[in-house]
Amino acid sequence: MAEPELWVWRHPHAHDAAGRCIGRCDLGVDQRRAKRLAHRIRRSARRHGLPRRVLTSPLRRCAAVGQWLRRWGWRHERRPELLEMDFGGWDGLAWSQIPRAEVDAWCADFLPHRPGGGESLAQLFARVACWRTAAAPVVVVAHAGWMLARRWLAAGQALPVRADQWPAAPRHGECWRLPAAVALPPDPHPSGGAA
Repeated sequence: MAEPELWVWRHPHAHDAAGRCIGRCDLGVDQRRAKRLAHRIRRSARRHGLPRRVLTSPLRRCAAVGQWLRRWGWRHERRPELLEMDFGGWDGLAWSQIPRAEVDAWCADFLPHRPGGGESLAQLFARVACWRTAAAPVVVVAHAGWMLARRWLAAGQALPVRADQWPAAPRHGECWRLPAAVALPPDPHPSGGAA
C-alpha cells in the first residue's frame, strides 16, 4: 500500500510581490490566475482520485484558489499552520529597504535567527513538522517557504545551518507530492540557539 500523500500546490503569483520580502503580508492575486490553478487542481484530482477537499493558508494568494474550488462543490478549509514564514518588521518591505547588516546577521546565523523579529527558520521547521491532517491524500495550497520546509523534512536530512543550503523556491502553481507525515531531525545546535 502506498504511503499517504499531500498534493501541495504553490499559490499563484501575488500582486506587487516583485523585489519585496513577502511572508505574512496578505497580497492579493489575479482572480484569473487563481481560477486557472483551481482548474488544474480539479483536473489532477479527477485523474488521481483525490478527495474534493482543499486546505489552504488563510492568506488571499492561497485562499483565492480554495474559494474557486468551493464554488465547484469542494470543501475548503483555511489553516493557519500553512502560513508562510513570518518576517516580522521586514514583511512587505523592498529587499533594498532592509539594512544589509540585518540580512547578513540572518545569513550568519541562518537557522535560529528571527529575521525582522519574526519567525526563525527553526520555528518554521517545527511548525511544519507538527502539522498533521486527519485524512490523506489531501490537496493543499501553500507558500514556497512552507513547501521547501516540508520537502526538506521529508528528505530526512539535517536542518540547514547556512543560507547557501536553502534551495530555490518552487514555481508559482507548481505541485509537489510529499509524504503526509514528516519528523523534525535533531537540533543541530544542541546547546540551544536563538530559536
